[in-house]
Amino acid sequence: IQAAWNLKTRALTEMVYVDEIDMDQEGIADIILDENAIAQVARPGTSLKLPGTSQGGGPSPAVRPVTQSGRPITGFVRPSTQSGRPSTMEQAIRTPRTALTARPITSASGGYVRPGTASMLTNPDGPFINLSRLNLTKYAQKPKLAKALFEYIFHHENDVKNALDLAALATEHAQFKDWWWKVQIGKCYYRLGLYREAEKQFKSALKQQDMVDTILYLAKVYLRLDQPVTALNLFKQGLERFPGEVTLICGIARIYEEMNNISSAAEYYKDVLKQDNTHVEAIACIGSNHFYSDQPEIALRFYRRLLQMGVYNCQLFNNLGLCCFYAQQYDMTLSSFERALFLAENEEETADVWYNLGHVAVGIGDLNLAYQCFKLTLVNNNDYAEAYNNLAVLEMRKGHTEQARALLQTASSLAPHMYEPHFNVAILSEKVGDLQRSYTAAQKSEEAFPGHVDTQQLIKQLKEHFAML
Repeated sequence: IQAAWNLKTRALTEMVYVDEIDMDQEGIADIILDENAIAQVARPGTSLKLPGTSQGGGPSPAVRPVTQSGRPITGFVRPSTQSGRPSTMEQAIRTPRTALTARPITSASGGYVRPGTASMLTNPDGPFINLSRLNLTKYAQKPKLAKALFEYIFHHENDVKNALDLAALATEHAQFKDWWWKVQIGKCYYRLGLYREAEKQFKSALKQQDMVDTILYLAKVYLRLDQPVTALNLFKQGLERFPGEVTLICGIARIYEEMNNISSAAEYYKDVLKQDNTHVEAIACIGSNHFYSDQPEIALRFYRRLLQMGVYNCQLFNNLGLCCFYAQQYDMTLSSFERALFLAENEEETADVWYNLGHVAVGIGDLNLAYQCFKLTLVNNNDYAEAYNNLAVLEMRKGHTEQARALLQTASSLAPHMYEPHFNVAILSEKVGDLQRSYTAAQKSEEAFPGHVDTQQLIKQLKEHFAML
C-alpha cells in the first residue's frame, strides 16, 4: 500500500507541474490517473446507477414500488444492499448505512462481524489478542497459524491494515504460490476501496486455482466499479467450468434484477430451483414477481412452499395475507395478517403490516378502518412516506384540503423518488387554482416516473392554460 501511495503522490505532484504549464490538460490527466473512474453517462443496459436504461422492459413504478436508487423492490433482502435499523449502539457504529441511502457510505466501514465471532467481542478485561504487540513477520512464517490469525484480525477485529500486512508477509513467505493468500489480499484491497488492485489479485488467484468463491469476489469488484455486463460474462464463464453451480446462477439473476430486467432474472431464478428446489431467495423472488405481474394465485403457491420449508416470520405471513386478499381468499387474509403482527420483531415490520391492512380496508370500502390503519402505520414508523400519501388521499375525499397538502409535502420530502405525492400535489393545486405550484409538482412527478400518462396529460393541460394567459 505504501508503494502505491507514493506512486500516486508522485503522480499528483507531476499534475501540479503540468497545471502550471497548460490548464486544459488538467481534466485529461485526472481521468488517466484515476483507475476507478467510470463513464459519467453509461450506455443503455450497462450501468447499475441507471437501472431504467435496461432493455428488458422492467415493471413501471405504477405496478411495482421502487427503492430510492431507482430499482424495483425485490422479494429478498440481500447482503450489502439493504439493512434494518440497528438495535444497539455498537451495531449502529459497525453498520455503514443510513436510512436514506441504498448503498454503504464507504467500503472501508465496519459491519462485517460474522455471527460466529460476535460472541468474542472485546470484554472489559482487555482484548482477546493485542494486535499492536504482534510480530507479524514471525507468524507469517507459520502457515497454519497465520491463516487462523488472519481470519481473526479481518473478520473479528475488522483491522484491515494489519490483516493486509500479515497477508502480504505470508504470501511472500509462500513465494507467491499460495492462491488463498492472494484472495485474502484481494479482500483487503476491496475493503479499502482499491478495486483495481483487488481485481489483479483475484485474477492471479484464479489462474492458480479455479474456485467459485474467487469468482464471486471478483464479480463483487466489478459490480462496485459499475460494470454489471463484465460481471455477467464472468459468471457465465464460471458456469462453463462449474456447470449448475447455484451461487453463480443466483449471481446472474441478482444482476439482471438490479438492472430492472425482471423477465431474465425470473428465468435464472427458475434455473436455480432446478438445481436446488429449497433455495429461499429464488422462491421468494419468483413469488414476488408473480404477485406484481397480477398473478397472486401463483405467488401464493410459492409463499406456501416457503411455509412448508419451515420459514416462519412476519414478512412471509404479510405476503401470504396480501396474496390471499388479491386472490379473493378472504377467509385466510386477516388471520395471516394477525400472525404477521404477532411475529413482527420491530416497529418497522409492524408498520408494514398495518399499511397493508390499510390497503385491505380500502379494498373492502371501509375508509374509516383504512384511516385508522394508516395512522397506526405512522405511530410505528414516522417516516413511512406511502402512509402519508394515502392519508392525504383520504383527507382529500373528506374535503380537508390543507391537511392533505401538508401530508403530501411530508411524503414528497421523505421519498422524493416516489411519483404519487408529487402527482397528488399537482392535482390538488390545480383544483384550487394554484397553476404554478401544480406545474412544478407535475414536473417532479414526470421526472420520477416519465411514463405516467396522467402526469403527461396534466402538464399538457397546464401548458394550454399558460398559453391562453
